[in-house]
Amino acid sequence: MSCACCSIPNEPPQAAPVPQSKTENERLTNLRKVLPPPFKIYTTTVFNPLTLDFESDITFTVDPALGLITDVEKRKSSEIPNSLNSNDIDLSGKIVLPGFVDAHTHIFLHSYDEKGNAEQKMSESFVERILRASNHCKTALMAGYTTYRDLGSEGMQEADANFRDAVNRGIVIGPRLYVATKVLASVTGIKTHTENTIGGTRCPVTSEECDGEDEIRKAVRRRLGMGCDIIKFFGDYRKRTMRFPPKVPHPYISSVMFPPAVPNPDVVLYTQKEMDVLVEESHNALCPVAAHCATNRAVKMAAEAGVDTIEHAFWCDQETLTSVKKNNCILVPTLAISERLYGDNFKSMLKKTLKAWEMDIVQACGGDTGTFNHGENIREAELFYEAGIPIEHVLRSLTYHGWLACGDHRCGRKFGVLTKDFAADLVALDNDPRVDIKALRNVDFVMKDGKVYKENGICIA
Repeated sequence: MSCACCSIPNEPPQAAPVPQSKTENERLTNLRKVLPPPFKIYTTTVFNPLTLDFESDITFTVDPALGLITDVEKRKSSEIPNSLNSNDIDLSGKIVLPGFVDAHTHIFLHSYDEKGNAEQKMSESFVERILRASNHCKTALMAGYTTYRDLGSEGMQEADANFRDAVNRGIVIGPRLYVATKVLASVTGIKTHTENTIGGTRCPVTSEECDGEDEIRKAVRRRLGMGCDIIKFFGDYRKRTMRFPPKVPHPYISSVMFPPAVPNPDVVLYTQKEMDVLVEESHNALCPVAAHCATNRAVKMAAEAGVDTIEHAFWCDQETLTSVKKNNCILVPTLAISERLYGDNFKSMLKKTLKAWEMDIVQACGGDTGTFNHGENIREAELFYEAGIPIEHVLRSLTYHGWLACGDHRCGRKFGVLTKDFAADLVALDNDPRVDIKALRNVDFVMKDGKVYKENGICIA
């Protein structure tokens, strides 16, 4: 089989085929009574992320009850039938792509330009943060993002799993969500600290603390029991915040005098054996693992442990990228947040991203969205392009590689490619991103799971 970046991986072997239950058959029968019958979508230009080709004159058949593409037909000409059925869709003249995937988001955060992370957690109510998340998800869907990989509830405990279920039940509209709930970290590895430790003054806890092999196994099992789709852990972080406390948001309270140039460096939080156990326990449950890593040492340790994705990997050198490649890890470089944080040093991150592409390392577009505005997600793809990656490969990272990052077949849903038995997630553009990548910012049509949410540039959900 060819590399994962350009071919669909094989489904894992099953112990025995599972027949469709009577209840499931009844559900589909009842759905078909209220939903439109299967319909056709006529296109003249469709991007295929497996072949990197823009294919001409393709007709898709979609079953709304399944939310899947059930047939793909190559027409003999670009002409569309004069008389379409009432629920058929004509996307001729538009550029059609699989629905976009943001592989690193936080639905409960809004832009740090508006309010910092700690302030959001401390000053915004649970209800406000849920309502904001609802707005964020609708905005993302209207921007063409049919899937979000949400990597940490940011003080909202397991509310991301509850929110995912609300989307899946049709209570609120938004991208398909794959969530991590709480992120795992060593003791004090990732918490928002304040100098006042009196009860009730701390921020809500971001992570679940666990140290040692037994605690880590329990923590993984606890996250699984709480409904996570992904186990995320901090391979490294700025652990020693309270050695040189940062400025607090009050003009009359100053920071410490004469702090060092780097007062709070990233340090590795786990031993190699602890990382190995975390990945082993997660994979035993068929759950993918995402590792937050900023330093070369943490990236190499996480890669050796066999994590599925590495988030950030800001400063990767050649040796580190070689380890990532050797262990078949996916990189999610989060360039969009890095652009805002690292100034002139950001150029080295673009070079690293290009180097990873040249080494055939699978990379997925995920910007750490939420730290900047939801709806601006496409900035990550633009930065892939600015790094020097060809547009067709950028589009692959924005679609199919997102599915790989979410866990491929472990997702329970196939998406990211417009082919038979994959989700009917389609985005249509008026303009061609091969001519101008900014075309990705002007989404005219959005379909998720066979349902139209945006048409002629207008939300119709």
